[in-house]
Amino acid sequence: MSQSPASNLPATDTEDSFVRSAGRQLLLYTLATVVALGGLMFLLDALAGLVGSNSGNTSAVEVESNMITISLSDEPPQLDSGQGADQISGMVLGHIMEGLIIRDAHSNLVPGVAESWQINEQDATFQLRKDARWSDGQPVTAHDFVFAWRKAADPAQASEYAFLMYNLKNGEAVSKGEMPLEALGVEAADDHTLHVELERPTAFFDKLVAFQTYYPIREDFFLSTNGRYGADAHEMLYNGRFKLTSWVHGASMMMEKNEHYWNKDDVRLDAIKVGYITRDGHSRFNFFKDNKIAYAQLQAEQLSSAMENRFHIQRYQDGSLFYLEFNHREGHVTRNWHLRRAMQLVTDAGELVNKVTKLPGYLPGRSLFPVYLRGVHGTFREEFPAPEPELDPKLALQHLAQARQELGVETIPPLTLLIGDTPLSKSQAEYFQSVYQEKLGLQIKIDAQIFKQRLDKMSRGDFDIVMAGWGPDYDDALTFGDLFASWNLNNHGQWGNQEYDRMVAIAQNSIDQPQRMAAFARMQELIHDEVVILPHYERGNSYVTHPQLKGMVRRAVGADPDLRYAYIDASAP
Repeated sequence: MSQSPASNLPATDTEDSFVRSAGRQLLLYTLATVVALGGLMFLLDALAGLVGSNSGNTSAVEVESNMITISLSDEPPQLDSGQGADQISGMVLGHIMEGLIIRDAHSNLVPGVAESWQINEQDATFQLRKDARWSDGQPVTAHDFVFAWRKAADPAQASEYAFLMYNLKNGEAVSKGEMPLEALGVEAADDHTLHVELERPTAFFDKLVAFQTYYPIREDFFLSTNGRYGADAHEMLYNGRFKLTSWVHGASMMMEKNEHYWNKDDVRLDAIKVGYITRDGHSRFNFFKDNKIAYAQLQAEQLSSAMENRFHIQRYQDGSLFYLEFNHREGHVTRNWHLRRAMQLVTDAGELVNKVTKLPGYLPGRSLFPVYLRGVHGTFREEFPAPEPELDPKLALQHLAQARQELGVETIPPLTLLIGDTPLSKSQAEYFQSVYQEKLGLQIKIDAQIFKQRLDKMSRGDFDIVMAGWGPDYDDALTFGDLFASWNLNNHGQWGNQEYDRMVAIAQNSIDQPQRMAAFARMQELIHDEVVILPHYERGNSYVTHPQLKGMVRRAVGADPDLRYAYIDASAP
């Protein structure tokens, strides 16, 4: 998701992940707080950001009712799997919905609704299990996948993830309105056989169909909601391990074990309660200390307290990359390459990580492609090193002078920096504001917005620069590479480059890994040389868990945190 995006939208605590994304929970700076996908926001004022629930005296772990209580940084904007692009939605959807293929507790791809499948260069066939059921007891059929995939590709839906359907035959033409929905390369041969025609050989198609955009939706129920599908608990059907039984907007949610789930005996928790929705990381840590929630992400200043209390501290890399994204639309001065180059030459990702963010596990951003992505034999970045960072304030001033000349101005007008309203986002924005003023004399106006408003402004291009991020939707470098293709709706700055698009096409169409990796290497060069973004950091997270909560999975790809395999160990202290 996101990811914002996001799967892993793409985007936990100190900046709960938002957008992955997908992978991609869009993972966006603005969303960097509790439930990773990958996202998300915590408020400077704890009371302003805190929204209580009807949780009463609910404990973090209730052995008798076999329930745990958690918190989210924000509620999902909506839970239509074909529309979701943020990581909070991706996290919730991962618990209440299930695709053809799923990830197990060890992140391996295993059967979900499909009990078997065969993927070839030109097509794929999935055999659905006959005991898969919706939460109303009706069977999940191949027709439900056909409807959902066509809906995701429907230009009338304007899904930010419509491009994922480009891998299906006629997918791009359908999503652009050039062909009817029925032309999309997916059909139900019968109730339990789904046949897919591929537009091109897709080496990662099994990983792709595990993403939320490929979840099923039942047509008759969708139509009965009159456009409100996914807006409330009663306006959805569920085929996952849990079902959403309550959603008090802005306050709480309740996910209960789905008695119609085909593998219900493997579900060990009876309920997951979202008892609190708050953007304030300090409040969440206090909830954890007070035994009100079962886990919490840690901010830098909370590490010493966690150690003093002898809490069980764990760490992981969530796969997310954060960066400044420029607006390349007509009318924005950030369209000028010399201006962007000047800013690149004074941006020090290492200083940002070590002196401003100051969180364990963070790596300075060097590339669009994070360090963990696989290459041909090793990692991609081992085989194709990222460009070396450049810091040259004198050369930056020369580029700035050239920018003023080309723009025909004596002074660059103030630039609007769109950010989330979290304390970390604000501190980072103030750092950039100071750097660009001191080194280049640029005025930066900070536009801090809450989650939904920030997403809306990004989509409309209402910014000069935006603090953004992306997390993987699936386990392949393309989940980052195609982000800046000219046709990708998550390319909010609308940068376009024909050579870049050609490289994306090679990575999409080829099953030759060396050829694909060479294409990604060229993408890496273009992103740096054209100054499309300024990478800042790859996020690492530290978190604490209740000693009786076992089996929680943290992931770079997929719902995060993943509580589908969690259980309560009543014997633990």
